[in-house]
Amino acid sequence: MSATNTEVEDFLKESLGKNPNIKSLNIKVLEKREMPSPKGWDAFILSLDAVVKQGKSERPVSQNMIYFAKDDIITAELIDMSTGEHLKNTITPAFKAEFYDKKHLISGSATSKHKVVIFSDPQCPYCTKFVPESVNYMKKYPETFAVYYYHFPLVSMHPAALQITKAAIAAELKGEKDITLKMYKTKIGTREKDEQKIVDAFNKAAGTKITVKDIHTKEVKAHSKHDLEVARTMMVSGTPTMFFDGKKDGSKKKYREVKVK
Repeated sequence: MSATNTEVEDFLKESLGKNPNIKSLNIKVLEKREMPSPKGWDAFILSLDAVVKQGKSERPVSQNMIYFAKDDIITAELIDMSTGEHLKNTITPAFKAEFYDKKHLISGSATSKHKVVIFSDPQCPYCTKFVPESVNYMKKYPETFAVYYYHFPLVSMHPAALQITKAAIAAELKGEKDITLKMYKTKIGTREKDEQKIVDAFNKAAGTKITVKDIHTKEVKAHSKHDLEVARTMMVSGTPTMFFDGKKDGSKKKYREVKVK
């Protein structure tokens, strides 16, 4: 018999709640999916919100996670022995309709035939080539592709990327056009933390006059935070990540398979 949402929630609350460092634990099933293989297993996409004690301090934690269940068995991981594939990597939430909003639309329109979403870091080595090429291709066919872009700087690897993306957001708020692609031309060390140097490098690449003060406005901070929250909701962990018509495109090639005129 398939496990119910309530059974999975109750089990995980009791199991994870035994950790004395976890307080105010809340777990909720966001989506349940029947696995095509192995038969009889269901995948549960869940949200976890808690307060975690770290020494004398506490910090809030919010994340999405995946568990698999069959009958009375539950596990955080299933691996296909024939391929070595972690089946967790095949499960992602469907892209939410409310995330297709105007402020993230960089090409096409809401009436375009296909919707493509890109999460990217302007200092990700693969992104610097892939994103401009893919976006420039889709921009040629605005009736076919609506392209939505979300900033997802990988700060632990590229600290400078956070300020570059904030500079791009500030420029967009000032009415600058095509900033997303210009952002990828920023020449600065990935470990650079001097905000003035980063902003200067961005301005040189984008032809803008953004100031350090501009990247610290509440509007810029809110936009940056929102993008990261959407990435968390969609369980994005690396760059570039693409969604094609609501589903994660691991190949990043589905847009190229579309017949265009």
